[in-house]
Amino acid sequence: MTFEDSLEWARAQDAADELAALRAEFLFPDSGPLYFAGHSLGLQPRRAREYVLQELDDWRRLGVEGHFSARNPWVSYHELLTGATARLVGALPHEVVVMNTLSVNLHLLMVSFYRPRRGKHRLLIEQGAFPSDRYAVASQARFHGFPDGVLESEDPLRTLRERDDIALALIGNVNYLTGRAYDMSALVRAAHEKGAFIGFDLAHGAGNLSLTLHEDGADFAAWCNYKYLNAGPGGLGGVFVHERHADTALPRFEGWWGHDKVRRFEMGPRFSPIRGAEAWQLSNPPILQLAALRASMELFDRAGMPALRRKGDRLTAYLELLLRQRGAEILTPPERGSMLTVRFRQPGMLAELKKRGALVDLRPPDIVRITAAPLYNSFEDVQRLCALIGELDDG
Repeated sequence: MTFEDSLEWARAQDAADELAALRAEFLFPDSGPLYFAGHSLGLQPRRAREYVLQELDDWRRLGVEGHFSARNPWVSYHELLTGATARLVGALPHEVVVMNTLSVNLHLLMVSFYRPRRGKHRLLIEQGAFPSDRYAVASQARFHGFPDGVLESEDPLRTLRERDDIALALIGNVNYLTGRAYDMSALVRAAHEKGAFIGFDLAHGAGNLSLTLHEDGADFAAWCNYKYLNAGPGGLGGVFVHERHADTALPRFEGWWGHDKVRRFEMGPRFSPIRGAEAWQLSNPPILQLAALRASMELFDRAGMPALRRKGDRLTAYLELLLRQRGAEILTPPERGSMLTVRFRQPGMLAELKKRGALVDLRPPDIVRITAAPLYNSFEDVQRLCALIGELDDG
Protein backbone atom coordinates (compact mmCIF):
# COMPACT_ATOMS: atom_id res chain seq x y z
CA MET A 1 0.00 0.00 0.00
CA THR A 2 1.26 3.47 -0.94
CA PHE A 3 0.31 6.42 1.26
CA GLU A 4 0.86 10.17 1.22
CA ASP A 5 1.03 12.44 4.23
CA SER A 6 -1.29 15.10 2.92
CA LEU A 7 -4.82 16.22 3.61
CA GLU A 8 -5.61 16.24 -0.11
CA TRP A 9 -4.55 12.59 -0.50
CA ALA A 10 -6.58 11.57 2.58
CA ARG A 11 -9.68 13.32 1.25
CA ALA A 12 -9.28 11.56 -2.08
CA GLN A 13 -9.26 8.19 -0.31
CA ASP A 14 -12.41 9.12 1.58
CA ALA A 15 -14.11 10.20 -1.64
CA ALA A 16 -13.45 6.73 -3.08
CA ASP A 17 -14.41 4.86 0.09
CA GLU A 18 -17.38 2.51 -0.39
CA LEU A 19 -18.15 2.74 3.35
CA ALA A 20 -17.88 6.52 3.68
CA ALA A 21 -21.65 7.02 3.98
CA LEU A 22 -21.72 5.06 7.24
CA ARG A 23 -19.94 7.88 9.05
CA ALA A 24 -23.14 9.93 8.91
CA GLU A 25 -24.95 7.16 10.81
CA PHE A 26 -23.04 8.02 14.02
CA LEU A 27 -23.12 10.92 16.47
CA PHE A 28 -19.72 12.36 17.38
CA PRO A 29 -18.98 13.86 20.82
CA ASP A 30 -19.24 17.59 21.42
CA SER A 31 -15.44 17.65 21.78
CA GLY A 32 -15.04 17.14 18.05
CA PRO A 33 -14.87 14.57 15.25
CA LEU A 34 -11.39 13.13 15.97
CA TYR A 35 -12.62 10.13 17.98
CA PHE A 36 -10.11 7.29 18.20
CA ALA A 37 -11.36 5.45 21.31
CA GLY A 38 -13.77 2.96 19.75
CA HIS A 39 -11.76 0.12 21.32
CA SER A 40 -13.01 1.42 24.70
CA LEU A 41 -16.49 2.76 23.90
CA GLY A 42 -17.98 2.97 20.43
CA LEU A 43 -19.94 5.97 19.21
CA GLN A 44 -23.71 6.21 19.41
CA PRO A 45 -25.49 5.09 16.24
CA ARG A 46 -27.88 7.78 15.06
CA ARG A 47 -30.86 5.39 15.15
CA ALA A 48 -30.18 4.11 18.68
CA ARG A 49 -32.28 6.86 20.24
CA GLU A 50 -35.17 6.14 17.85
CA TYR A 51 -35.12 2.42 18.63
CA VAL A 52 -34.93 2.94 22.39
CA LEU A 53 -37.69 5.55 22.35
CA GLN A 54 -39.92 3.19 20.38
CA GLU A 55 -39.68 0.61 23.15
CA LEU A 56 -40.29 3.24 25.81
CA ASP A 57 -43.37 4.33 23.86
CA ASP A 58 -44.63 0.74 23.56
CA TRP A 59 -44.11 0.28 27.30
CA ARG A 60 -46.19 3.45 27.92
CA ARG A 61 -48.95 2.34 25.56
CA LEU A 62 -49.12 -1.34 26.31
CA GLY A 63 -47.68 -2.05 29.74
CA VAL A 64 -47.27 -5.77 30.30
CA GLU A 65 -48.94 -6.58 26.98
CA GLY A 66 -45.84 -5.28 25.24
CA HIS A 67 -44.20 -8.65 25.82
CA PHE A 68 -46.35 -10.08 23.02
CA SER A 69 -47.97 -7.04 21.39
CA ALA A 70 -45.22 -4.43 21.04
CA ARG A 71 -44.23 -3.51 17.50
CA ASN A 72 -41.24 -5.76 18.14
CA PRO A 73 -42.57 -8.13 20.84
CA TRP A 74 -40.21 -8.16 23.81
CA VAL A 75 -40.49 -11.90 24.38
CA SER A 76 -38.53 -12.52 21.19
CA TYR A 77 -36.71 -9.19 20.79
CA HIS A 78 -33.25 -10.69 21.21
CA GLU A 79 -33.91 -12.82 18.12
CA LEU A 80 -33.80 -9.64 16.01
CA LEU A 81 -30.06 -9.66 16.68
CA THR A 82 -29.38 -13.36 16.11
CA GLY A 83 -28.74 -13.34 12.38
CA ALA A 84 -26.53 -10.26 12.39
CA THR A 85 -24.57 -11.59 15.37
CA ALA A 86 -24.00 -14.94 13.68
CA ARG A 87 -22.80 -13.26 10.50
CA LEU A 88 -20.50 -10.97 12.48
CA VAL A 89 -18.60 -13.78 14.21
CA GLY A 90 -18.86 -16.49 11.56
CA ALA A 91 -21.33 -18.74 13.37
CA LEU A 92 -24.59 -20.58 12.82
CA PRO A 93 -27.63 -18.75 14.18
CA HIS A 94 -28.30 -21.29 16.95
CA GLU A 95 -24.67 -20.98 18.11
CA VAL A 96 -25.05 -17.37 19.29
CA VAL A 97 -27.12 -15.32 21.69
CA VAL A 98 -26.98 -11.76 23.05
CA MET A 99 -27.22 -11.80 26.84
CA ASN A 100 -25.72 -10.50 30.09
CA THR A 101 -22.28 -8.85 30.14
CA LEU A 102 -18.86 -10.26 29.37
CA SER A 103 -17.51 -11.34 32.76
CA VAL A 104 -20.88 -12.83 33.74
CA ASN A 105 -20.96 -14.81 30.51
CA LEU A 106 -17.40 -16.05 30.98
CA HIS A 107 -18.31 -17.39 34.40
CA LEU A 108 -21.45 -19.10 33.04
CA LEU A 109 -19.45 -20.70 30.25
CA MET A 110 -16.67 -21.84 32.58
CA VAL A 111 -19.31 -23.61 34.65
CA SER A 112 -19.78 -25.79 31.58
CA PHE A 113 -16.30 -25.98 30.12
CA TYR A 114 -13.90 -25.87 33.06
CA ARG A 115 -14.17 -29.40 34.44
CA PRO A 116 -10.86 -29.94 36.25
CA ARG A 117 -9.60 -33.15 37.75
CA ARG A 118 -6.34 -34.19 39.31
CA GLY A 119 -3.63 -34.21 36.69
CA LYS A 120 -5.72 -32.13 34.26
CA HIS A 121 -6.73 -29.05 36.20
CA ARG A 122 -4.85 -26.15 34.65
CA LEU A 123 -6.71 -23.13 33.29
CA LEU A 124 -4.53 -21.40 30.67
CA ILE A 125 -4.70 -17.69 29.84
CA GLU A 126 -2.35 -15.46 27.89
CA GLN A 127 0.12 -13.34 29.85
CA GLY A 128 -1.15 -9.80 30.15
CA ALA A 129 -4.81 -10.79 29.82
CA PHE A 130 -7.45 -8.24 30.78
CA PRO A 131 -7.65 -8.10 34.60
CA SER A 132 -11.30 -9.15 34.77
CA ASP A 133 -10.43 -12.34 32.87
CA ARG A 134 -7.60 -13.01 35.29
CA TYR A 135 -9.90 -12.48 38.27
CA ALA A 136 -12.54 -14.71 36.74
CA VAL A 137 -10.27 -17.66 35.98
CA ALA A 138 -8.53 -17.44 39.36
CA SER A 139 -11.86 -17.50 41.19
CA GLN A 140 -13.07 -20.45 39.09
CA ALA A 141 -9.90 -22.42 39.87
CA ARG A 142 -10.24 -21.68 43.60
CA PHE A 143 -13.92 -22.61 43.52
CA HIS A 144 -13.01 -26.02 42.13
CA GLY A 145 -10.34 -26.54 44.76
CA PHE A 146 -7.29 -25.74 42.61
CA PRO A 147 -5.89 -22.44 43.89
CA ASP A 148 -2.75 -23.04 41.80
CA GLY A 149 -4.74 -23.92 38.69
CA VAL A 150 -4.19 -20.78 36.61
CA LEU A 151 -1.34 -20.87 34.12
CA GLU A 152 -0.28 -17.67 32.31
CA SER A 153 1.78 -17.94 29.15
CA GLU A 154 3.50 -15.54 26.77
CA ASP A 155 3.04 -18.18 24.06
CA PRO A 156 -0.26 -20.01 24.63
CA LEU A 157 0.13 -22.07 21.47
CA ARG A 158 3.46 -23.51 22.54
CA THR A 159 2.19 -24.10 26.07
CA LEU A 160 -0.81 -26.03 24.76
CA ARG A 161 1.45 -28.20 22.61
CA GLU A 162 3.88 -28.91 25.44
CA ARG A 163 1.58 -29.65 28.38
CA ASP A 164 -0.95 -32.35 29.15
CA ASP A 165 -2.47 -30.90 32.33
CA ILE A 166 -4.58 -28.13 30.77
CA ALA A 167 -8.32 -28.58 31.19
CA LEU A 168 -9.37 -25.27 29.63
CA ALA A 169 -7.67 -22.48 27.69
CA LEU A 170 -9.35 -19.06 27.76
CA ILE A 171 -7.55 -16.68 25.41
CA GLY A 172 -8.25 -13.07 24.46
CA ASN A 173 -8.09 -13.33 20.69
CA VAL A 174 -6.89 -9.72 20.56
CA ASN A 175 -4.96 -8.56 23.61
CA TYR A 176 -6.58 -5.51 25.15
CA LEU A 177 -3.27 -3.72 25.78
CA THR A 178 -0.90 -4.66 22.96
CA GLY A 179 -3.46 -5.24 20.22
CA ARG A 180 -1.82 -8.55 19.31
CA ALA A 181 -4.16 -10.95 17.50
CA TYR A 182 -3.74 -14.69 18.07
CA ASP A 183 -4.16 -17.48 15.53
CA MET A 184 -7.44 -18.89 16.78
CA SER A 185 -7.62 -21.96 14.54
CA ALA A 186 -4.10 -23.05 15.54
CA LEU A 187 -4.94 -22.62 19.23
CA VAL A 188 -8.14 -24.63 18.82
CA ARG A 189 -6.31 -27.50 17.11
CA ALA A 190 -3.61 -27.56 19.77
CA ALA A 191 -6.12 -27.56 22.62
CA HIS A 192 -8.28 -30.30 21.16
CA GLU A 193 -5.28 -32.47 20.35
CA LYS A 194 -4.50 -32.41 24.08
CA GLY A 195 -8.08 -33.12 25.13
CA ALA A 196 -8.67 -29.60 26.45
CA PHE A 197 -11.59 -27.26 25.91
CA ILE A 198 -10.84 -23.81 24.54
CA GLY A 199 -12.78 -20.56 24.60
CA PHE A 200 -12.05 -17.00 23.56
CA ASP A 201 -12.67 -13.56 24.99
CA LEU A 202 -13.55 -11.54 21.87
CA ALA A 203 -13.89 -8.18 23.62
CA HIS A 204 -11.36 -6.67 21.20
CA GLY A 205 -12.08 -9.06 18.34
CA ALA A 206 -15.83 -8.94 17.69
CA GLY A 207 -16.53 -6.15 15.23
CA ASN A 208 -12.80 -5.65 14.75
CA LEU A 209 -11.53 -8.81 13.04
CA SER A 210 -13.14 -11.11 10.50
CA LEU A 211 -14.03 -14.16 12.58
CA THR A 212 -14.95 -17.74 11.64
CA LEU A 213 -15.90 -19.23 14.99
CA HIS A 214 -17.87 -22.19 13.67
CA GLU A 215 -15.21 -23.17 11.15
CA ASP A 216 -12.34 -22.68 13.60
CA GLY A 217 -14.10 -24.97 16.06
CA ALA A 218 -13.74 -23.05 19.32
CA ASP A 219 -15.83 -24.59 22.07
CA PHE A 220 -17.16 -21.22 23.17
CA ALA A 221 -16.57 -17.49 23.02
CA ALA A 222 -17.90 -14.39 24.72
CA TRP A 223 -17.59 -10.69 24.01
CA CYS A 224 -18.85 -7.27 24.99
CA ASN A 225 -20.79 -5.20 22.47
CA TYR A 226 -20.00 -1.68 23.68
CA LYS A 227 -16.54 -1.32 22.11
CA TYR A 228 -16.33 -1.88 18.37
CA LEU A 229 -20.02 -2.83 18.29
CA ASN A 230 -21.36 0.47 19.68
CA ALA A 231 -24.01 -0.91 22.08
CA GLY A 232 -23.57 1.93 24.56
CA PRO A 233 -21.96 2.04 28.01
CA GLY A 234 -22.35 -1.28 29.83
CA GLY A 235 -24.18 -2.76 26.83
CA LEU A 236 -25.13 -6.41 26.61
CA GLY A 237 -22.59 -9.06 25.66
CA GLY A 238 -22.61 -11.91 23.18
CA VAL A 239 -22.05 -15.65 23.51
CA PHE A 240 -21.05 -18.39 21.09
CA VAL A 241 -21.31 -22.11 21.86
CA HIS A 242 -20.28 -24.48 19.07
CA GLU A 243 -23.09 -26.64 17.72
CA ARG A 244 -21.32 -29.87 18.70
CA HIS A 245 -22.29 -28.96 22.28
CA ALA A 246 -25.92 -28.18 21.42
CA ASP A 247 -27.25 -31.58 22.42
CA THR A 248 -24.67 -32.60 25.02
CA ALA A 249 -25.36 -32.92 28.71
CA LEU A 250 -22.84 -30.30 29.76
CA PRO A 251 -23.37 -28.94 33.26
CA ARG A 252 -24.60 -25.36 33.30
CA PHE A 253 -26.49 -22.91 35.44
CA GLU A 254 -30.09 -22.73 34.23
CA GLY A 255 -32.91 -20.23 34.22
CA TRP A 256 -36.32 -19.85 32.66
CA TRP A 257 -35.16 -17.92 29.59
CA GLY A 258 -33.06 -20.89 28.52
CA HIS A 259 -36.11 -23.15 28.71
CA ASP A 260 -38.00 -24.46 25.66
CA LYS A 261 -39.70 -21.39 24.17
CA VAL A 262 -42.91 -23.19 23.28
CA ARG A 263 -43.45 -24.33 26.88
CA ARG A 264 -41.71 -21.53 28.76
CA PHE A 265 -44.92 -19.96 30.05
CA GLU A 266 -46.38 -23.27 31.15
CA MET A 267 -44.12 -22.85 34.20
CA GLY A 268 -43.37 -26.57 34.40
CA PRO A 269 -41.13 -27.97 37.15
CA ARG A 270 -38.43 -29.47 34.90
CA PHE A 271 -35.96 -27.57 32.74
CA SER A 272 -36.03 -28.38 29.02
CA PRO A 273 -33.17 -26.52 27.30
CA ILE A 274 -33.41 -24.67 24.03
CA ARG A 275 -31.10 -26.27 21.50
CA GLY A 276 -27.95 -24.19 21.16
CA ALA A 277 -26.45 -21.15 22.84
CA GLU A 278 -29.83 -19.82 24.00
CA ALA A 279 -29.92 -22.61 26.60
CA TRP A 280 -27.31 -20.65 28.58
CA GLN A 281 -29.75 -17.75 29.06
CA LEU A 282 -31.00 -17.22 32.59
CA SER A 283 -33.39 -14.26 32.58
CA ASN A 284 -35.30 -12.20 30.06
CA PRO A 285 -32.97 -9.54 28.60
CA PRO A 286 -33.20 -5.75 29.00
CA ILE A 287 -35.05 -4.52 25.94
CA LEU A 288 -33.70 -0.98 25.92
CA GLN A 289 -30.13 -2.24 25.68
CA LEU A 290 -31.08 -4.66 22.92
CA ALA A 291 -32.68 -1.78 21.03
CA ALA A 292 -29.52 0.32 21.15
CA LEU A 293 -27.39 -2.59 19.97
CA ARG A 294 -29.81 -3.37 17.16
CA ALA A 295 -29.15 0.05 15.63
CA SER A 296 -25.44 -0.75 15.39
CA MET A 297 -25.79 -4.34 14.22
CA GLU A 298 -27.85 -3.16 11.26
CA LEU A 299 -24.89 -1.04 10.19
CA PHE A 300 -22.48 -3.96 10.49
CA ASP A 301 -24.80 -6.01 8.32
CA ARG A 302 -24.98 -3.18 5.82
CA ALA A 303 -21.18 -2.92 5.60
CA GLY A 304 -20.12 -6.55 6.04
CA MET A 305 -16.99 -7.55 7.94
CA PRO A 306 -14.82 -8.27 4.85
CA ALA A 307 -15.26 -4.69 3.60
CA LEU A 308 -14.78 -3.27 7.09
CA ARG A 309 -11.58 -5.24 7.56
CA ARG A 310 -10.22 -4.14 4.17
CA LYS A 311 -10.79 -0.51 5.06
CA GLY A 312 -9.58 -1.08 8.62
CA ASP A 313 -6.29 -2.55 7.41
CA ARG A 314 -5.64 0.47 5.20
CA LEU A 315 -6.61 2.99 7.89
CA THR A 316 -4.40 1.30 10.47
CA ALA A 317 -1.44 1.03 8.12
CA TYR A 318 -1.83 4.73 7.29
CA LEU A 319 -2.04 5.60 10.98
CA GLU A 320 1.07 3.54 11.74
CA LEU A 321 3.08 5.18 8.97
CA LEU A 322 2.19 8.72 10.05
CA LEU A 323 2.83 7.97 13.72
CA ARG A 324 6.26 6.49 12.96
CA GLN A 325 7.13 9.54 10.90
CA ARG A 326 6.41 11.63 13.99
CA GLY A 327 8.60 9.55 16.25
CA ALA A 328 5.99 7.47 18.06
CA GLU A 329 6.98 3.99 19.21
CA ILE A 330 4.56 1.36 17.88
CA LEU A 331 4.10 -1.53 20.31
CA THR A 332 1.47 -3.49 18.39
CA PRO A 333 2.77 -6.37 16.22
CA PRO A 334 1.71 -6.86 12.58
CA GLU A 335 -0.83 -9.52 13.71
CA ARG A 336 -3.57 -7.11 14.74
CA GLY A 337 -6.90 -5.48 14.03
CA SER A 338 -7.59 -1.75 14.04
CA MET A 339 -6.04 -0.77 17.39
CA LEU A 340 -2.47 0.47 17.70
CA THR A 341 -0.68 0.74 21.02
CA VAL A 342 1.99 3.45 21.06
CA ARG A 343 4.33 5.50 23.23
CA PHE A 344 4.95 9.18 22.59
CA ARG A 345 8.18 11.05 23.21
CA GLN A 346 6.34 14.16 24.39
CA PRO A 347 4.90 14.03 27.94
CA GLY A 348 1.39 15.38 28.32
CA MET A 349 0.49 14.58 24.71
CA LEU A 350 -2.96 13.18 25.52
CA ALA A 351 -4.10 16.21 27.48
CA GLU A 352 -3.03 18.51 24.67
CA LEU A 353 -4.78 16.36 22.08
CA LYS A 354 -7.96 16.43 24.13
CA LYS A 355 -7.85 20.23 24.30
CA ARG A 356 -7.79 20.21 20.51
CA GLY A 357 -10.73 17.86 20.14
CA ALA A 358 -8.91 14.54 19.64
CA LEU A 359 -9.78 11.59 21.89
CA VAL A 360 -7.45 8.64 22.34
CA ASP A 361 -6.95 6.38 25.35
CA LEU A 362 -4.24 6.13 28.04
CA ARG A 363 -3.30 3.01 29.96
CA PRO A 364 -0.91 4.12 32.73
CA PRO A 365 1.85 4.80 32.94
CA ASP A 366 2.59 5.64 29.31
CA ILE A 367 0.73 3.35 26.89
CA VAL A 368 -1.63 5.06 24.47
CA ARG A 369 -4.23 3.12 22.49
CA ILE A 370 -5.48 4.58 19.20
CA THR A 371 -8.12 3.01 16.97
CA ALA A 372 -9.32 4.16 13.58
CA ALA A 373 -12.68 2.38 13.47
CA PRO A 374 -13.63 1.75 9.83
CA LEU A 375 -17.35 2.22 10.46
CA TYR A 376 -16.96 5.91 11.26
CA ASN A 377 -13.32 7.03 11.08
CA SER A 378 -11.85 8.41 7.87
CA PHE A 379 -8.46 8.89 6.28
CA GLU A 380 -8.88 12.61 6.89
CA ASP A 381 -9.37 11.87 10.60
CA VAL A 382 -6.09 9.96 10.66
CA GLN A 383 -4.19 12.67 8.82
CA ARG A 384 -5.57 15.44 11.06
CA LEU A 385 -4.79 13.51 14.24
CA CYS A 386 -1.22 12.87 13.18
CA ALA A 387 -0.79 16.48 12.04
CA LEU A 388 -1.81 17.56 15.55
CA ILE A 389 0.64 15.12 17.09
CA GLY A 390 3.41 16.48 14.87
CA GLU A 391 2.63 20.07 15.85
CA LEU A 392 2.62 19.20 19.55
CA ASP A 393 5.83 17.19 19.26
CA ASP A 394 7.58 20.06 17.47
CA GLY A 395 6.25 22.55 20.00
